[in-house]
Order: sequence, then structure tokens, then C-alpha cells
Amino acid sequence: MSQSYFNEDIECAPREVLHWIQSQKLKKMVKNCYENIPFYKKKFDDIGLKPEDIQSIDDIKKLPFTYKTDLRDNYPFGLVAVPREQLYRVHASSGTTGKQTVVAYTKNDIDIWSQGAARAIVAAGGSKNDFVHISYGYGLFTGGLGLHYGTEKLGATAIPVSSGNTKRQVDILRDYGSDILCCTPSYALFIGETMKEMGVDPKSLKLRAGIFGAEAWTEEMRKQIEELLDIKAYDIYGLSEIAGPGVAFECSEQTGMHVNEDMFYPEIINPETGEQMADGEYGELVFTCIGKEALPLVRYRTRDVCMLTRKKCSCGRTLIKMAKPHGRTDDMLIIRGINVFPSQVEHVLLSVGMTPNYLIVVDRNNNLDTMEVQVEMTPEIFSDTVKNLENIERRIAGELHSILNIAAKVRLVEPKSLPRSEGKAVRVIDKRKGK
Repeated sequence: MSQSYFNEDIECAPREVLHWIQSQKLKKMVKNCYENIPFYKKKFDDIGLKPEDIQSIDDIKKLPFTYKTDLRDNYPFGLVAVPREQLYRVHASSGTTGKQTVVAYTKNDIDIWSQGAARAIVAAGGSKNDFVHISYGYGLFTGGLGLHYGTEKLGATAIPVSSGNTKRQVDILRDYGSDILCCTPSYALFIGETMKEMGVDPKSLKLRAGIFGAEAWTEEMRKQIEELLDIKAYDIYGLSEIAGPGVAFECSEQTGMHVNEDMFYPEIINPETGEQMADGEYGELVFTCIGKEALPLVRYRTRDVCMLTRKKCSCGRTLIKMAKPHGRTDDMLIIRGINVFPSQVEHVLLSVGMTPNYLIVVDRNNNLDTMEVQVEMTPEIFSDTVKNLENIERRIAGELHSILNIAAKVRLVEPKSLPRSEGKAVRVIDKRKGK
């Protein structure tokens, strides 16, 4: 038997109560940033802003934006607001160079993140009586541990399978009697295909719901997953810089994702002007971490393009909803849940003496994302032996895996064989659209 809400007092709170909570938390956060993070003190001083200028959440537009490059420039712990001994955990995600984007948490930060993930599990029909099969990757990536701690916060049973060894995943789903599956949507499809090959009827499993995120997926993909696994598929949103999975989540209505706005305050802005946009208008999604202590990011620009709505939801939650992101304002790719930037690939190629002429081809085979990097050879390399060319391909593939934490096929191509452009170079061909 499922329960309706994890924290009904917050999830169904009147808007004026949420406004008061957000205002109190923002005031506290701004004071923390000003007193404990030199980066923010300088940013505030540069525009003549003092903590006392922020009296309510309505004043948030007075605050400056934070960008992913700010995290990179202050690598690893320059934006942390608490002493080292108060850090409870550290995670990291890909940045725009070889360095990762490091995020830090206090014990309380982990607790609120866990609450957010627990709310998502309950919204997907979960309860403390369920077995939750977690096939997101564990480690510095936030996916696995995010849903793991959310499961435990709910009081349900976590099965920390991680990703890979898909036939074994199917065996565990069947033998353990898993109720809810958590993974990327592409991996859910792959599990479904594997189940079919193994002759396992999904109707014979206890599995009834799936919580899928970390990469873009379509309504068509949702239907495929639901048919293959005989479950109801729910979307979840998160990004490491803000917390991880559980920033926003789908409910039974599935007309957008409720944002845990008592922890992560959302705005939609015009990406060109930075001005706030009205509900229902598409623009860039911005988050302020009003509930966080260790890494309280101010107006962080996610580069995701979506819109917000406060329309009444049939599930009873009053939390604002965000639409599924339509795209991004930058060139980041999400491949098997990992953030990949073309500039990272270029960084690797140049570091090993290759030309900056390359093409990234992303595709989806057997419901799993693939990435091939085509690299133009120099005339000197072109005249080399086949064995040496294979060694170069292996070396580049190894360097890419080290930086991106994802396997990529590398193919050396003839000099001047890749298309040239007088404008912005085309670096990516993404064949996944429509698949």
C-alpha cells in the first residue's frame, strides 16, 4: 500500500507559507554566503549589496548569477561556506575542462537531499514497504547514492545494484521481488530488451514503477519503457551542483515535475537579458540553494530551457512544477547520464598532439548511448603504420575515458576529410533524436 506524501505539511503547504519559508531561508543563506565565501562577498560588494538588503524571496532578483565556470574557477573547494571538518560528503561531475565540478555537503545537506529523493519515491507510488532497485552509478556521480539515501530516508529497502551486468540485474529484479527501478531511461530500455531475450515475462515480476532521470527522454521513450517492463515510468530531475536527483519529480498526474522549492528556489529568466520571466514562458532555469549549508549557490544558471507553472495539481501538491527541459542554452551533451562537453574532447586531443579538427557522433544502439570521436590525422600520422595508428586510437580513447568517465570509440580519419565551416564549427552530430 503506497502513501500519498512524504512530507504533507510542506508538499501541500499554502503558497503564502512556502513564501515565508523561502524568505527566511534566503535571508539566512545570503548572510552565510557574504560572511563565509570570499567569492560571494566580492560579488555582492561589487554591486553594492549587503545581506540586510534581502528581506524576502521577492528580493532574489537583486542577487547576481552564478555560473558553472565559477565552480571551475574556484576548484575544488573555493565556494564552500563551512570549515573542512563540517564536510560530510563530496561528489563531483564533469566540468567544461579536464577538471571536475566539485560539490560538497554537510550532514544537514545530505538530509535535505535525501528528503527530496524520498518525496520523489513516494510520488511514484513508493512506500516504506518497497524494495527499491537502484541501477544508477555509485561513486562521485550523484545518481546512485542520491536515490539510495532517499530510499533509506523513506524507510524502504535499498538494493544498491549500480549499473552494468544486465542479465544479473534481471535476475535480481525477479529473485528479490523489486518494486521500483531507478536508473537512466536508456538503461531501463536495455534492461527491458535483455529481459525479453532471457524469456522473462515482465508481468511475472513485482516491479510496478520506475524513476528515471540523468538524461533527456521523450514521451515515446516513456511508452516504450512502460510496455517493455509493464510498469509506470516517472521522471526525476537533479543536477550535482544543486544536490543530485530529487530537485524535482513527477507525481501521478505527470504534467511536469514538482520542484522541492523549500530547498531549491527556481526561476525562469531570459537567457540574453537575465530578466525574470512569467509562469508559462520558456526560458533558462535558475536555482538558488536556499536549504544548503556547504555549497549554497546563488541563482545558479543551469542552462536548461523550460518553464514553470503554479496551476493546481490533481495530486494535491502545491509545489511549483517545471516542464521537462526542452533543451540547453549551451552545447553540453548527456551520454548515459554523464555530462560531456565538446571542449573536453578538444582538450584531450590537443594534449596528445592531435589537430583540433574532430567530430563527435552520438547514437543510440540497443537502447544505449554510444559515442564515436572522429579525429583528423596530421599528414605525418597519416603516413604511419596501421599498428601505430591503432595505438594512437587506443591512447586517445584511454585519455577520453579518464577525463569523461565514459567509453568512446576513436576513429582516425584522413587529413582535411571532416567538413569545414566559415561560421561556428559543427562538432557534434546527435543521431539519438527520434530514437
